[in-house]
Amino acid sequence: MSVWDDLVGQDRVQEQLSAAARDADVLVTANAAGEPVPPGSKMTHAWLFTGPPGSGRSTAARAFAAALQCTSPDRALGGAPGCGFCDGCHTSLIGTHADVDVIRTDLLSIGVKETRELVRRAQLSPAVGRWQVIVMEDADRLTEGAGNVLLKAVEEPAPRTVWLLCAPSLEDVLPTIRSRCRHLTLRTPPVDAVADVLVRRDGIDPERAAAAARATQGHIGRARRLATDERARARRAAVLKLPLRVEDIGGCLKAAQELIDTATEDAKQASDEVDAKETEDMKAALGAAAGGRMPRGTAGVMKELEDKQKRRKTRTQRDSLDLALTELTGFYRDVLALQFGSRIAIANADAEDALDRVARASTPERTLRRIEAVSACRRALDRNVAPLLAVEAMTMALRAG
Repeated sequence: MSVWDDLVGQDRVQEQLSAAARDADVLVTANAAGEPVPPGSKMTHAWLFTGPPGSGRSTAARAFAAALQCTSPDRALGGAPGCGFCDGCHTSLIGTHADVDVIRTDLLSIGVKETRELVRRAQLSPAVGRWQVIVMEDADRLTEGAGNVLLKAVEEPAPRTVWLLCAPSLEDVLPTIRSRCRHLTLRTPPVDAVADVLVRRDGIDPERAAAAARATQGHIGRARRLATDERARARRAAVLKLPLRVEDIGGCLKAAQELIDTATEDAKQASDEVDAKETEDMKAALGAAAGGRMPRGTAGVMKELEDKQKRRKTRTQRDSLDLALTELTGFYRDVLALQFGSRIAIANADAEDALDRVARASTPERTLRRIEAVSACRRALDRNVAPLLAVEAMTMALRAG
């Protein structure tokens, strides 16, 4: 199994990365021998992976990082880097390679302080591998100040450092950074390919895998969760009933409150255990007394930890809400298809009765306005509008059509 096996439906991107990994081998060999670098190399020091959610941006970046660190002896015989079995590939993929840093955040943004530390590490020479590789999975969450800090490192990289940045689109990254990166665009994987990987890699029943892949329209992570998590299936079913519950103002307000409550509960479940462990570990590190009394001068550190945990919980709630809004958009997309007389590739086939009911009671123009209402809610949440107000405004707009 090669490092590219988890990169679903991205043949063109895989070919480009594989060719770049081969040229990276040539660069290292030429530099070690003091020979000139061959012209036309496909390898460069900074890459930007963009694509829709679920397309596998971070998977592609991790696979490329593993290929760059591949130590397979087959490479000397003309084999492609990225065997998937050698120590370099294995440790890169599981996150333990000394020269591969994977940066992700569960907060709303990546700040200047964290970025400066990352840039400092990027200046070091590789410890055991052939390259120092920095994978930033959430480059779109860099603040403007953090982006300017990163720009200097991308402009003047260390000789054996490679930056792999991931973002949903080019517009999510500062123009000065993206202009210095080689850009790769990933597409939404085909539904059949996603179903196949769920069966092959995760051992999921083929029928359930196909239904999950179709319902999530090619989003690999969401498809896996939907196929394996009963709670995720129940939550999705509740979201798909929302369009039938907004027939009066009371129903609109109740449906909005339930969406917020579900997202809040998701955030609470995801963070409570982690927060408690972090707090206890921090207290132990600061030398808390047996009775829980903290030493003097440590209140600021504990307050900083509490603020971080609060921001993480907010991010988790936003992600849960965004998933619900994505599913709602898919519902109205199916309604629109039915209104135009097409039943091909209906994503929410398990909610076909609700789709037919909404489609018959409305018009394509009203459906488009409802899709725009969901999009407006997502934009409002991005601008830090109070979640309940944003969702209530959306449900009222869905009722009005």
